[in-house]
Amino acid sequence: MQEVYEFIKKCGTYYLATVDGDQPRVRPFGTVNIFDGKLYIQTGLVKDCAKQMLANPKVELCCFAEGTWLRLAGKAILDERVEAKKAMLDAYPNLRRMYDENDGNTAVFYFKDATATFSSFTAAPKTITF
Repeated sequence: MQEVYEFIKKCGTYYLATVDGDQPRVRPFGTVNIFDGKLYIQTGLVKDCAKQMLANPKVELCCFAEGTWLRLAGKAILDERVEAKKAMLDAYPNLRRMYDENDGNTAVFYFKDATATFSSFTAAPKTITF
């Protein structure tokens, strides 16, 4: 999981895919954190993205750097603990202009049953599960 986290951080921006009914939805994201042994992402509960993950937790993210891309698929599980939200916001202090761990809007989701696949045009794929 640490290798997956470090690659996502190196990419800076990743693209998260959710499902809205039968329509895939993809948008850029930038938050990732490890807390309590789990890989987390962050959004706002009022956003469609959060609503989609709550309705159907199956998600996939993709990012690319230096000729390698990562696809991470799994279930996004909402963690309502203030400590998890605080850890994310402490890792991204610029988000505190919009979010607070006690605002009722900040949402952190961790990956469960995750499969990460690193691919490139020059090497065999590498898969990590967590």
